[in-house]
Amino acid sequence: MMNLAELTTPYLLLEPEKMRANIDRLQAHMDTLGVPLRPHVKTAKSIDVVRRLFPAQGTGPITVSTLKEADYFAEHGFTDITYAVGISPDKLPRVARLHRGGVCLRVLLDSVAQAEAVVAFAKRDHVSIPALIEIDCDGERAGLREGDAKIVEIARILQENKQFSGILMHAGGSYHCPDKAAKEAAAEHERATAVKVSEALRDAGLPCETVSVGSTPTAHFAKDLTGITEVRAGVYVFQDLVMAGLHVCQLDDIAISVVATVIGHRPDKGWIMTDAGWMALSRDRGTANQEVDQGYGVVCAMDGTPYPDLIVSSTSQEHGVVELRKGSKSKLPQLEVGTKVRILPNHACATASQFDGYVVPDQNELVFWPRVNGW
Repeated sequence: MMNLAELTTPYLLLEPEKMRANIDRLQAHMDTLGVPLRPHVKTAKSIDVVRRLFPAQGTGPITVSTLKEADYFAEHGFTDITYAVGISPDKLPRVARLHRGGVCLRVLLDSVAQAEAVVAFAKRDHVSIPALIEIDCDGERAGLREGDAKIVEIARILQENKQFSGILMHAGGSYHCPDKAAKEAAAEHERATAVKVSEALRDAGLPCETVSVGSTPTAHFAKDLTGITEVRAGVYVFQDLVMAGLHVCQLDDIAISVVATVIGHRPDKGWIMTDAGWMALSRDRGTANQEVDQGYGVVCAMDGTPYPDLIVSSTSQEHGVVELRKGSKSKLPQLEVGTKVRILPNHACATASQFDGYVVPDQNELVFWPRVNGW
């Protein structure tokens, strides 16, 4: 049992009703388009959150960004996992251990060297490790571009040992698409690129069972997913200021916030000081290039209502400087020392990673949902 007034700040507050609404919204959209979700659990990293992504206590499929996540969720019964970060050979023994434990863990690669390393290890260790080829659809991350002859070459290397599972891509460019038409176009470009690559592989006589796409913006704004076998998204579960700035969600949809305490004032500068610095909020400045720069976070009252134009403008390790955004005609609120505030995060994944878990109101009680960090 916990009492909000007795908790030491900063801590991470999760509103389960908002989370539930976010989950249901994207799931309904995927149901309409007829494509299954493979949620990316790198945002939540908590079994208490991820259980709520699946009906009837289902166990996947899921996407992870670290092998520690894979170990953690495997321990909780998840056996269908995609590790969506390019594989390095030194991690293959950990991958093999998961396979021997009954987990189908797909790895990701985009080079001949990686494919040869995976095949050689699998033969030597007498284990089958399915692999996906990463495709770059918009120049934002790793992967091979459509039409690159290496795609077929890598697929053949893998298929000779029956380890080729398909292709995967992430439309990172959608994070630069604030208007609806641009997000819809990014989603269609992602889909069309994936379909072209999968068709080219099949034309070369290679099976392409998995055609995986995904980002939170394109998942929400896709209008057609013909030819796609699964969609991955992660931050949609909590949402954040970057997604609000892209008009994927509203401020009121953001399900997590950092609770901080006012610890001082600088009247000469128009500052309010809090105990939530970058160690609590993260260094992420994802809204800096958006239409509205939210600094290091939007400051709200404890009921979740944002103070007009009040943001965390700068941080040091354990200090947050709160002030009115430049040009604001609002009045700085009178927040006395000891006052609690809530700060909405720029990037939910980065902010959540600063904490060991979530403080969650559950009916008339407060509960703690732990999360796993590290690699």
